[in-house]
Amino acid sequence: MKTQFKFITFLFLTVLSIQVIAQEKKTQHVEVSRIINAPVESVWKVVGEEFGEIHKSHPKIVSSDYLNDSPTHGCEGAERVCNLNMDGSKYIKEKQVEFNPDQHSFKVQITNSGTLPLDAEYSFAEYKVEKVDENTSKLIFTFDYRTKPAFMGSLAKGKFKKQLSDYMLAVDHYVTTGEEVNAENFKNIKKQQQSK
Repeated sequence: MKTQFKFITFLFLTVLSIQVIAQEKKTQHVEVSRIINAPVESVWKVVGEEFGEIHKSHPKIVSSDYLNDSPTHGCEGAERVCNLNMDGSKYIKEKQVEFNPDQHSFKVQITNSGTLPLDAEYSFAEYKVEKVDENTSKLIFTFDYRTKPAFMGSLAKGKFKKQLSDYMLAVDHYVTTGEEVNAENFKNIKKQQQSK
């Protein structure tokens, strides 16, 4: 009887360990895209080349800059900090990798998520700008992430998708008008877009 109990306990712990290991690497995936009435080069300039200036085209980022010892333009290895509040206590640090200006694409590896519940090791985004025609492009943004704790990932998916869709709209506005986007003016920008 004791041997049977030990075996059942061992089997239970083994199955539980396998489930925990499998769950540790599970990530969530979100993809959003937007057609922008601007040439590929104009959109690429904002998202790829002006990598450290994302605060100009993102309504949730209050300030951004290149990190020390980083190139001060978008390129392989460029690193930025994105501040989500004025005192800089909420932030994300990111690095451009797999930078391909000929294909208008790059990957962003999150290197430090600050106090946000993201697992930086398993969280990254990809940007791609595709040509639709001479004056129109398509911006595609994918985000693969893992939260801490992991179960929050699926709960946050809808919120991330909404925020990323808002970001696409903000990029569109900034590229086509030159007006910087922030939390205050984004509400009107969104209303104007919805009334079209």
